[in-house]
Amino acid sequence: MKIAVVGTGYVGLVTGTCLAETGNQVICVDINEQKVKMMQAGQLPIYEPGLEVLFNRNINESRLLFTTNLAEAIAEAKIIFLALPTPPGGDGSADLSYVLGAAKDIAGLITDYKVIVTKSTVPVGTADKVTAVLKANTTVECAVVSNPEFLREGVAVDDFMKPDRVVVGTMDERARKLMGELYGPYVRQGNPIIFMDERSSELTKYAANSFLATKISFMNEVANLCELVGADVDMVRRGIGSDDRIGKRFLFSGIGYGGSCFPKDVQALEKSAAENKYDFKILNAVMDVNQIQKKVLVEKMRGYYKDGLKGKKFALWGLAFKPDTDDIREAPALYIIEELLKDGATVVAFDPEGMPNVKKLLGDKITYAENRYDALNGADALLIITEWPVFRTPDFDFMKEKLKAPVIFDGRNLYDLERMKEYGFYYNSIGRKVIG
Repeated sequence: MKIAVVGTGYVGLVTGTCLAETGNQVICVDINEQKVKMMQAGQLPIYEPGLEVLFNRNINESRLLFTTNLAEAIAEAKIIFLALPTPPGGDGSADLSYVLGAAKDIAGLITDYKVIVTKSTVPVGTADKVTAVLKANTTVECAVVSNPEFLREGVAVDDFMKPDRVVVGTMDERARKLMGELYGPYVRQGNPIIFMDERSSELTKYAANSFLATKISFMNEVANLCELVGADVDMVRRGIGSDDRIGKRFLFSGIGYGGSCFPKDVQALEKSAAENKYDFKILNAVMDVNQIQKKVLVEKMRGYYKDGLKGKKFALWGLAFKPDTDDIREAPALYIIEELLKDGATVVAFDPEGMPNVKKLLGDKITYAENRYDALNGADALLIITEWPVFRTPDFDFMKEKLKAPVIFDGRNLYDLERMKEYGFYYNSIGRKVIG
């Protein structure tokens, strides 16, 4: 099948590449000429494990093409995916200008039936708005479909190639058949393609991310209570996670959620509720807890250093909002760095993939180490912000030699408490007793 993907951000590029992998002919279009030339030359603009192999294979076999020419991209396409940014506006609502602008441009170019798919995360009613734009600018018949993505950064290729489910919102039978044919190869093991109306599909995406964010904030609240009553949040997590009504995932306490999805989607769903005169109390609490939790590690440090943080040097492991990505959007590390700098401390950071993006944002406000151990040189303490695998089993004896003092503030609960006690560290984590 011939496919066009408008937008080559994270979602668009993964979508286009994975669709090409099953034999479709895919053209991805973007207005950024430099980025398009980069991709045409076989260079990925993002870091995502497993993507590079598929990306280069499909370019080499001419199934995956890139262009800045929208007309060229959609001319023969049966299905056009809109994978465009929907950033939050000043009031928290999703900005649909890119999506609606692309719909208007497409309307002026199409000459035969097309299925136009909103792959971007969009608020309820967006399919109706896209349909209205198309009808106002063309007489050519087309269908608008809502097909939200459920891609987790770090495992996005597996999520696309072997999805738990595919959600398709359409009441158009012709579009339903085409979408079923397109996604058939990805659900051969029996996972469902769930067809529904467009509005239910749009709400499904926001509801899913908001529910997961709620689980995270709930466990962070539990962790904070554990510290007050002398309980261990890891034990509580195991105790409730074994209940299959609750499940084991998204129950790890830490320093809050970040990234491109959860913060934006929770905010957008709350805004959508408010526009419909509904007070979504849980979501407001989720957002409040998350903002507080991002700074909880700094509060622990302020309590430990009675003379303040001014003049102190801190090593920071992890900048990306989660492991296996270079994405720093809404990353807790950025909030923590801001607080430390405000208190007069200096920061030396290391992250396997996130440093280039932080350098673009912060420049020389902090220092960047070439490896995890170099970051420790003469530091007063180590802060663990992102749970990269490389941080899980370090040489603790060597760390003590490098650090000015054996002090660790762990925002991800990576290390065993008894082991930290044996090594002689002061170790302060989330929702567990303090060692040292």
